[in-house]
Amino acid sequence: MGRRQPKQLLLAFFGEHVVDGATGPIRASALISVLEGADVAAPTTRATLDRLVQSGILDRTRSGRETLFSLTEHGAAVLREATYRVRGPRPFDPQGSGWTLVTFSIPEGQRMLRHRLRSTLTWEGFAPLRDGLWLAPGEVDLAGSLEPLRQDLAPHAVVAFHARELAGFPIGESVRAAWDIEAIRREHLAFIDAWHDAAATTMAPSPLTVRTMLVADWLALLRADPRLPPEFMDAEWPATRSAETYRRAHEKLAEASSAEFAALVATRPVASRRTGPAGRPSAPSPTRSSAGRPR
Repeated sequence: MGRRQPKQLLLAFFGEHVVDGATGPIRASALISVLEGADVAAPTTRATLDRLVQSGILDRTRSGRETLFSLTEHGAAVLREATYRVRGPRPFDPQGSGWTLVTFSIPEGQRMLRHRLRSTLTWEGFAPLRDGLWLAPGEVDLAGSLEPLRQDLAPHAVVAFHARELAGFPIGESVRAAWDIEAIRREHLAFIDAWHDAAATTMAPSPLTVRTMLVADWLALLRADPRLPPEFMDAEWPATRSAETYRRAHEKLAEASSAEFAALVATRPVASRRTGPAGRPSAPSPTRSSAGRPR
C-alpha cells in the first residue's frame, strides 16, 4: 500500500472505536501514540488534528494540561454514513442496476464546499465523465449521502438522475474513460499483498495501531473501487479476496486491540472546556458542518 495519510488514520481510529460508543473525549497523547506506531510524527498528528477541528469533524477541549478530542455531531454523522460499506458483507457489489448521473453548480467563492461535495461523490463511487457531469454505477442513495452537506448547499445546486444504457449507445467506452480499471485492480492486489500474511497483524507492537492501519487501508481501497458491474471485470477480479483478507486480519486483531482501547479510555481525564485553534480556552460554539466521507 502507499504511504498512509494521517487524516485517514485518525478517521479510521474514530470510526472504528469511537463513533458507536459513549467513550468521551480521547487524549491527544493517546492519538499521537497510536499514530507514532504507524510512522507518523507527533507534530504531523497535531497538525492533522488541528485541520479536523477546523473542518468541523472534531471538537477540542482541555482538562488541566491535557488536550482532548471528540467527534462533533457532524463528524459522527459522516463516519456513520460510511459504516455500512466499511462493515458490509459485500462492499464491492453495485448498488442496484443502471447508472446515477450528477451535475452541480457551486460558486467559485465556495471552494471548500465544492471540495467536500467532490469528496462525498468520490466516496459514493462517482467519477467525473465530462463537463461537470459525474457518473456512478447503480442507484446511489444521494439524498442520504449529501445529508451532512444539506444545510450548506443552495436549493437545486445538485441535480441527479438515474439512467440506463440505451441501445446503440454502449456505455463501456465512457466507463473506461471515467475509471482506470487496471489501476483499481492494482489497489486490490496491493491491499492483499500488505495484509494476507498473518505476520501483517504484528507489523507494530500495538494491536490498536495495527487495527487502525488496517482500517485506514480498507477505507482507501473502498474509496478507490466504485463498485462497477461485473461485466467490466474478468474472472480473476480480486475484490472477493480483498474482502476475505480484510475480515481475517480484522478478526485476528479485534480482541487485543479492543482491550488496548478500553485501557486507553479508562485512564482518560474528564473534559472541562473547549479550546480554540491554538489551544486557548474559548466559549462554546455551534458545531460547524464540513468535510464529506472519510478519506
